[in-house]
Amino acid sequence: MDWDKRAEGLADQVTQPDSRWFAPVACVPRHQLVPRWWDRDGSGGWVLRDGASDPETWADAAYADRSLVTRVGGLHADHAKTGDRPEGLPTSSATLPSLVVRMLGHGRLGDGLAFLDLGTGAGGLTAYASHRFGAENVTSLDVDAYLTGVAGERLAGMGHHPRFVTADATEHVPGSYDRIVSTVGLPAGPGLRPVLAALEPGGRIATTLGRTSLIITGWKHLGGDVVGRVERDTAGFMLTRSGDDYPPALAELFALAESAEGDERGTGRYPVVDVANAWELRSMLEVTTPGVELRYQVSGRTRTAYLVHADGSWARAVAEWTDPPEVHQGGPRRLWTVLERIRNRLNAEGALPLLGADVRITPDGVCHLSRGEVECVHGRAVAAARRTLPPVPPFVRRACQASIAILDHAAERCGMCLTTYAACRVTVCALSLHRRPVALTASTAANYP
Repeated sequence: MDWDKRAEGLADQVTQPDSRWFAPVACVPRHQLVPRWWDRDGSGGWVLRDGASDPETWADAAYADRSLVTRVGGLHADHAKTGDRPEGLPTSSATLPSLVVRMLGHGRLGDGLAFLDLGTGAGGLTAYASHRFGAENVTSLDVDAYLTGVAGERLAGMGHHPRFVTADATEHVPGSYDRIVSTVGLPAGPGLRPVLAALEPGGRIATTLGRTSLIITGWKHLGGDVVGRVERDTAGFMLTRSGDDYPPALAELFALAESAEGDERGTGRYPVVDVANAWELRSMLEVTTPGVELRYQVSGRTRTAYLVHADGSWARAVAEWTDPPEVHQGGPRRLWTVLERIRNRLNAEGALPLLGADVRITPDGVCHLSRGEVECVHGRAVAAARRTLPPVPPFVRRACQASIAILDHAAERCGMCLTTYAACRVTVCALSLHRRPVALTASTAANYP
C-alpha cells in the first residue's frame, strides 16, 4: 500500500502546518495498527472488515479522520471469522486522529517527561507520542493483555519500543508520570484514585469523566489535589472497564421500563431526545444523577427513550416525532423529571454550567466543579440510613404520594436544590413502597437551581 501520501493528507486534515504533531501523524502507518475492524451494517449490527482482502477500503478507512471499532463485547476483529456477528457495546477502538491530537495538546507533553497513555486501544496515540518524544519516555496501559501485546508488536515493526503495561487503572497504575492522557472515560471517585496517585506533583492530566463528554485537565499540587478546569472542548470515549467486557446492562429494569405503567404517568414538556448523543445533557445528567443507563429507539415517526438506574428508578418517554411525550416513571426517583429540569436550564440560559468550569480533584478521586454560583461534587458516596421499615398503613402511603406531588411542584416551580429534591424523593418513595432508602453513589449540586 502506498500509504505515505495518505498519511500526509491525514496530517494536513487533523493538524496545523506548524503543529509539532504534523510529523508524527504523517509518519505513522495507521493501517498497520488496524488490519481488521468492525463496521455497522444497514440493520445496525456489526460486520467484519478485513483490510488485506480489500486494500482500497482499508486505506480509505485507516487514513480517514474516523474512529475504527476493533472490539465488540469480548470479540476482537483480529480473532473474528467471516460471518461472525458480535453483540454488545464496542470495547476498544482506534480513536479518530483529530481527537488523539487534541488530547495530546490538552496533555501538554514535553521533552524528557515521563508520559502515560491510558487506554492503549490500537496504539495510535502511543505511536504518535513515541515518534515525537522518544519511546523511552512513553508508557501505554490497558486492561486487555491482547491489546497491549499486539500494539507492542506493531509499534516495534515501526521501530518504536515504548513500555506496555497490562493493568486495571481503576485498581492500580504502576509507575509515576509527569503527564497522563486518558482516552477512556475514568470514573469519578475511588476508580480515579490510582490514576491520581501515579501523577507526579507538578504533573498534568487530561481525561474525560465516565459517561460524560467533559474533558478535564489539571495540574497536581504538592498537597495531592489536581486543580484545573473543564475544557471548552468535548470528547466521547468508552468507559474504562475492569474485565473482558462491560457488566451486563440492567436488563430487568429495561424490560420493566418497556411495558410497565409505573407509579407516575404524565405528559412531558420537551420532545424525546437521544440523551446518549446529546452530549451536554448526558454530561449534566451524569454529574447530577450518576449511573443512569440509557436506550433510545426510533420506529417510523415514533421515538422512545428509556432511562434506568441501579436503585430501581426507571422512565419511559414515547412520542410521535417532536410531539410532547407520554411519560411513565417508577422507582424511588423520577429520572425523566430530573432530565427535564436540566433541559429547563438549558433553554433558559442557552448553555449548561459545565464547559469552562473550574475543577479541583482531591486525592480520593472526588471532583469538585464550580462555575459562577453553581457548585457540584461528583464521585462522592453518600451513605443513606439503612434500616428495615415496618409495614406502611394505606393512609401513610397516601400522605407520601401527596408529599411527592408537593416535592415535584417545588422542584419545578420554586427552584428547589436538585440534590435536596432527589434526597427527599428517595426517602418519601422508600417509605411509600416499603423500601429502605438506597445508598446513592452520587454528586451533590449544592447550588443547582
